[in-house]
Amino acid sequence: MTTTMTITTKLIAELRERTGAGMMDCKKALEETAGDLAKAVEYLRAKGIAKAEKRTGRAAAEGLVIAKVAPDFKTGALIELACETDFVARNDDFVALARKVADFVLADAALDGHRAVGAEGAYLDTPWGSETVGAVVKAEGAKTGENVVLKHVARFVTTGTLGTYVHHNGKVGVLVDVTGGADAAAQELAKHVAEHVAAGVPAIPLAVSRDGVPAEKVESERRIAAEQAAESGKPANIVEKMVEGRVNKYFAEVTLTEQPWVRDDKQTIGQLVKATGAGLAVARFARVQLGLE
Repeated sequence: MTTTMTITTKLIAELRERTGAGMMDCKKALEETAGDLAKAVEYLRAKGIAKAEKRTGRAAAEGLVIAKVAPDFKTGALIELACETDFVARNDDFVALARKVADFVLADAALDGHRAVGAEGAYLDTPWGSETVGAVVKAEGAKTGENVVLKHVARFVTTGTLGTYVHHNGKVGVLVDVTGGADAAAQELAKHVAEHVAAGVPAIPLAVSRDGVPAEKVESERRIAAEQAAESGKPANIVEKMVEGRVNKYFAEVTLTEQPWVRDDKQTIGQLVKATGAGLAVARFARVQLGLE
């Protein structure tokens, strides 16, 4: 039911940024969903006006991604340090700070997993000598004359082996944990998987397997598929199959092990892992990209 509430131009602009839909379509979607952005995105997708929600959060789009791995490939770190301009991102002081932070994260035994940090993240309070991570970043960042923000940190410790990939421009980086083996084949697999995740094809994976895909994402896809299928006028049993087919297609797009390998799309990442060696598995991954939250 359409509401009579006032939809601000700011809200319309945000929805346009997320979906790429036209201004009037965005206005109507917001009116139909009482100004709820998430529901408005669903509305536009269900109508076929927007195919997917764009990633947002590009306020700090420059900087550097650094990956570090211990010589035994058992401990690894990945960090994203953001700044305002590409000029500063290539500055020697900024590069030195990014490497210094990566070394600190690699040695931080209290950290396990991937954390978003940002300007007010809890990780900034982590002690660093007589200072804190936040104080060090702020002091060193001041030398550049720009606002410098530690956006993401990740640190993995594994019983298997770790692989990393950082794009040549330093704007995308991945850390992958492969368990079940640590020989040369397992190490090569970890590198290949890291490279694949960095590519983001056909989409940036949300999880290793279906169980890890956020339930709210799956339900959103199911609702959109159900609305589109219902409009087809087909019998209920056919509609149900159409919905399940669309949800399965979604899983294949965003689940790492079901994605076609970027180097050979005739096999999935799951098939690549299985072919590399019995018992091998991708346990987890972290991916950071400048400008994405």
